Amino acid sequence: MTNDKKTELSDMFNQFPRSAAYDLEWVLENQMGPNVLWLTESLSQVMELNPGMRVLDLGCGKAISSIFLAKEFDVEVWATDLWIKANENWERVRAVGVETQVFPIHAEAHSLPFADTFFDAIVSMDAYHYFGTDDLYLGYINRYLKPGGLIGIVVPGLRSEFGADVPEHLGPYWEWEFCSLHSPTWWQEHWGKTGLVEVELADMIPGGWEHWMKWEEVVFDLDGREYVKQEAEMLRVDAGRNLGFTRMVGRRK
Repeated sequence: MTNDKKTELSDMFNQFPRSAAYDLEWVLENQMGPNVLWLTESLSQVMELNPGMRVLDLGCGKAISSIFLAKEFDVEVWATDLWIKANENWERVRAVGVETQVFPIHAEAHSLPFADTFFDAIVSMDAYHYFGTDDLYLGYINRYLKPGGLIGIVVPGLRSEFGADVPEHLGPYWEWEFCSLHSPTWWQEHWGKTGLVEVELADMIPGGWEHWMKWEEVVFDLDGREYVKQEAEMLRVDAGRNLGFTRMVGRRK
């Protein structure tokens, strides 16, 4: 990693003081996309998390967001993912000494092994757009949340919808899967129309596109994956005009 990149990351970490306490090499080793600790800290800034809460971390990847939540907010976390086996996450959990707070689960988002109203809060970082754009999904996941409980997500998103009319500068980079990216307004309407939750916040993370871009540049410097380079280039070309991270918090009625 170049000194310039280290300086840029240091500047980013100043905006995320809780994340700054974690070993950068550990975060890089376990990253599966944008810096999930930054995303989790950004959500925690607008979502109430109290000691002892039972939290579902849906699509947790390698569980470092779950570890972060347990350490920073003294909550119990069910670290649930389809792509990463529970045994692998359990080793990470034990290695940092939070095995009495973080419980890895291997499950698909539509087939969760939990009791109704079990959780005080549900969170999902960089994952909910893979399944939650379904009109019926909120009704499914909401059953696991106690009345008055909170659900919060951070997902790659757009400042405003443009449908099939992709801006010209994004055309060379655009993939069909990006149709799952939506604006805060879209997500607010998507949840609001169900009548199941009261949407308390729907916005874009301030500076989210830049944080995302700089992180991807660092990852590319380390392992040279071409798709990471292309993603960073797309974000640089767009310069925050369209792309970023949508953040939303709702409360079960």
